[in-house]
Amino acid sequence: MEKSTTRLYFIDAMRAWAILMMLQGHFVDSLLDNAFREHTNAWYNTWKHFRGITAPVFFTVSGFIFTYLLIRPPEKGFENPRVKKGIKRGLELLFIGYLLRSNLMGLLKGEVYDSFYLVDVLHCIGLSILSIIAIYLLTYTKRKFLFPTVLVGITLLLFIFEPHYQLWTYNFLPDALANYLTKANGSVFTIIPWFGYASFGAFTSVMFMRYKDSPQLYSTAITISLVVGPLLIFFSTDLFLALTRLTGIQLFADIFFNNYLFIRLGDVLLVFAVFMLFRRFMQNTILLKVGQSTLSIYIVHFIILYGSFTGLGLYQFFNHSLSLTTTISGAIAFMIACSYFALLYEKHKTEIKRNIAKMFKHVGAKAEPWQNFVFKLLKTTFTKTKLLILKLLGLVKN
Repeated sequence: MEKSTTRLYFIDAMRAWAILMMLQGHFVDSLLDNAFREHTNAWYNTWKHFRGITAPVFFTVSGFIFTYLLIRPPEKGFENPRVKKGIKRGLELLFIGYLLRSNLMGLLKGEVYDSFYLVDVLHCIGLSILSIIAIYLLTYTKRKFLFPTVLVGITLLLFIFEPHYQLWTYNFLPDALANYLTKANGSVFTIIPWFGYASFGAFTSVMFMRYKDSPQLYSTAITISLVVGPLLIFFSTDLFLALTRLTGIQLFADIFFNNYLFIRLGDVLLVFAVFMLFRRFMQNTILLKVGQSTLSIYIVHFIILYGSFTGLGLYQFFNHSLSLTTTISGAIAFMIACSYFALLYEKHKTEIKRNIAKMFKHVGAKAEPWQNFVFKLLKTTFTKTKLLILKLLGLVKN
């Protein structure tokens, strides 16, 4: 049994698998000619099914990793250093999410395109991290079972009531906020129901931490995943049909007709089982580095494929136009290229950040005389304006 201080390598391997699946999924979905999207083709349907697993796995693993790090320190509440780091990380992901959707040409023309306000994976994961922190801070002084109970309860509530809230239009909210809740304006992901996977991952990590010293931890976790996963995949739909007939509640019928959330949760559990089962073979250095560099890989892929900042990406030039052979070979090359550039950045990240800081410091030094001039001008103007107003009100004499 691994010690509690040992890094959970199977989680890093899962992250690597998920990010690589995302890379090829986005590439194929964006560039493959529509003529090859045959829904009667077994190979295409298999690819589509596994592509659908990627996002649930990614959200679940993100919630798992963050919560595992959050509850590991002995300090509690705001004294926990992971709280401050988590808030910073969550806000950073939100900022990067909007940054990747910005267009420099539009900004130079004084325009902010509607696509800037759309919500994607980074926005949802950032907000999920902030939400997990909020739940932690609200429950850490209570009984130990409350934190994991609230987390798994949120998963169930979001998944069960999805047929209701997905119909809401949120017209009373500005688009920038409504995009977190509805796909009506073009958002790729929304915080509901996707936070349900992150909260489930957080719940799982609490269980891992609680029983980390048990020699049966992995055998029990693998068994539960292998049992519950197939049950959700093959029998959850029939369960909701039975509940519909038993209670007559329309909500259960709505879930029965579109039971993708619980089925995907079953897929996630099976993926967890596979990676836990083969965890001893998943300590390849490159694989682990890829798993630890998912943010950098995501940023690189967004710039190359979708043309962040410039609007010039592969999508703009080859949108749904590539042949099957070209798409497959291109997807492989795309995964390798994004991983290579991201790992190269990670290797020199400290030096790059230091040079950027030097550049800003140099620019700041050059601009300091102007800053002082502007500050003095504003101060003088404010003082004179204040004195003039007081004179007009008769509060001071000439």
